[in-house]
Amino acid sequence: MKYISTRNNYPRVDSAEAIKMGMVPSGGLFVPEEIPVIDNKRLAALAGKSYGEVAREILGLYLTDYSPGEIDDCIAGAYNQENFDHPDMAPLHKLDEGTYILELWHGPTAAFKDMALQIMPHFLSRAVTKVGSDKEIVILVATSGDTGKAALEGFKNVPGIKIIVFYPHEGVSKVQELQMTTTDGDNTYVVAVRGNFDDCQNAVKEIFGDEEYNKFLAEKGYELSSANSINWGRLLPQIVYYFWAYLDLVNKGAVEPGGKINFVVPTGNFGNILAAYYAYRMGLPVNKLICASNINKVLTDFFNTGIYDRNREFIKTASPSMDILISSNLERFLFEAAGHDGDKIREWLGQLASRGMFRVDRETMDEISRILSAGYAGEEDTLWTIREVFRRYGYIVDTHTAVGLKVYFDYVKQTGDRTFTVLDATASPFKFNRAVLEAVEGPGAVQGRDEFETLRELSRITGMEIHPGLKALDRKAVRHDRVIGKDEVKAAVEEILGI
Repeated sequence: MKYISTRNNYPRVDSAEAIKMGMVPSGGLFVPEEIPVIDNKRLAALAGKSYGEVAREILGLYLTDYSPGEIDDCIAGAYNQENFDHPDMAPLHKLDEGTYILELWHGPTAAFKDMALQIMPHFLSRAVTKVGSDKEIVILVATSGDTGKAALEGFKNVPGIKIIVFYPHEGVSKVQELQMTTTDGDNTYVVAVRGNFDDCQNAVKEIFGDEEYNKFLAEKGYELSSANSINWGRLLPQIVYYFWAYLDLVNKGAVEPGGKINFVVPTGNFGNILAAYYAYRMGLPVNKLICASNINKVLTDFFNTGIYDRNREFIKTASPSMDILISSNLERFLFEAAGHDGDKIREWLGQLASRGMFRVDRETMDEISRILSAGYAGEEDTLWTIREVFRRYGYIVDTHTAVGLKVYFDYVKQTGDRTFTVLDATASPFKFNRAVLEAVEGPGAVQGRDEFETLRELSRITGMEIHPGLKALDRKAVRHDRVIGKDEVKAAVEEILGI
């Protein structure tokens, strides 16, 4: 399997090279040259297999320059009972006869990013060896809240790698911030940026795309890579849990083999739903992918109009991991939908950079509409959904998952589509405990309580155990307290590296 650039501006590379580099140096993202297909017979043979066994089947199709033994070692190091608090890694919860919740938050940091970031460091450390690099790898991460801690947890104390995480100052939940700023490890660095997530992401992408600066870093003995979903090694493991969910439903007898289902995915950067799209292209029986946004609904507007326009107010919400106006992984999706036309991608992304907007052609929109639907939920809608789902089903969800549920409820009303549906639960409700408790008990329930008193109260009224990754955060020492301006990211990198 070879990998190519979405902008047709880089030679074909093996997966190890794509994973080590993170993104194309001159702009663009790596994608598989061809998408492998799993036929119905092969798919049926996977029903009843463990999560690790399903992962082995999927990953092996894409990592053809890794040996089967190397892939097995990566899987064993990631998907085990030390890292995940449930034997299925990503269990399904039945909400009603036609709707299941895929709980993706049983890893060490209580968010879906763990599903990929527990295995990605194993991919990357082997990739460095495979390509013969003699430089220290520097992982640069821009995070809207969850990727940061998941990446820190996955890469801490990995030899030959430093990881620097940038997050929006006062733009994440207190729990998310403490998860990052209390991280130990002798190779971890966390920096708050006065700005929003897009400011962090743009600064990091500019560093990746600055060829002269990368040469300067190479002279100093460093080489950049990424743990965001712009890195194929981050995105690839996410394909696995869509196959896993479908196969588990078949194994339970909830879905007939070959029967189509819907997936609902709350997303901001478009990586999680893109993984579902790749699963669909591989042959997973999908009827519709439903893209759920919060009030920063740049994706919803795009999928309904064909115009991507980031020239709008940025709104901080109770679902901060979706507070994004530039969705990086949309580039990969457009490349696939446009038939691998790199010229179109360069034109559209160039317009986004210069004008803040672009319009895709009708042919591309028709291709997108065949598989994807989109909607959004406002702040009041989100809180109402948390409260209503808890009242009706006795099941508690976080703010991002609630966005997905509200969008799904609206989708069913608008379309009448009752196809069996799986919705991604992207974070533990305890990770966004203040908003969740307020939704269930009203504003008075959070008044006078700090973040950790709120955690305990939420546990009391729901009967759920506090996620183990969040229990003792208030007793950990803050180890990272850098705060910088949005134009000081490069200077912060140099200061941390001592160059």
